[in-house]
Amino acid sequence: MNMKKIECIIMDWAGTSVDYGCFAPVAAFVDSFRAAGIGVTPAETRAYMGLTKIEEIRALFNIPRVREEFRAKHGRDYTDADVQERYAEFQRVLFATLEDYATPIPDVPEIIAGLRARGIKVGSTTGYTKQMMDVVIPAAERMGYKIDACVTSDQLPAGRPCPYMIYQNMIELAVPSVDCVLKYGDTIADIREGVNAKVWTVGVILGSNELGLTQEEVAALPATELEARKQEVRRRMLEAGAHYVVDSIGQLPAVIDEINCRLNANH
Repeated sequence: MNMKKIECIIMDWAGTSVDYGCFAPVAAFVDSFRAAGIGVTPAETRAYMGLTKIEEIRALFNIPRVREEFRAKHGRDYTDADVQERYAEFQRVLFATLEDYATPIPDVPEIIAGLRARGIKVGSTTGYTKQMMDVVIPAAERMGYKIDACVTSDQLPAGRPCPYMIYQNMIELAVPSVDCVLKYGDTIADIREGVNAKVWTVGVILGSNELGLTQEEVAALPATELEARKQEVRRRMLEAGAHYVVDSIGQLPAVIDEINCRLNANH
């Protein structure tokens, strides 16, 4: 009897494996709108994080307050040309800082290396474009974080929450069954991507976009306040369909062991 087990984990990037707190895109979104005289808040950008970046800019333009502000300032409704302009500005700001935000989140390189040593393949999906990842991947590798595949939505019908990037990882890494795949990410869009792909889906809280705090802010928060915020993120992720939610990647190997037990419980 062949034992089923997790053969592949699919990691997100910003807020999951690099860029603790997912700050690079937040700053770039805020700055790109500010350049057009429109204020969007960090919280508003975080609400749509995990989508492809141009889709997030569309979503931000669609916030009623932002739409009104644009109309008041420009005397007309925004058009796709405005979306493209903000996206160009977003990219300009992001590319200037991207390498500075490629630092792996604590314990990620070690845990992932350990899972790869167990024969688990490590793929990845992202809301960044291929051009952006061409900066992030080598920078992260220089700091010890290495994966087997990275899929962006560039060549696919859509990004998250559609499942295509996960399926493309499965193709590139030759993983034959969704039962043996685990998606690990820090945004609601990550969770929905995993759920739509019908793979095991695990959310992470510390360092996540959903928590939206730096390591220093996490360390400075009173324990009860941090616990309350973590519970709120956990609730949102479970509500979105996550099978498990962990505080940090240190808990992932035990989750994989538990899933492996569940996969073979009926045999």
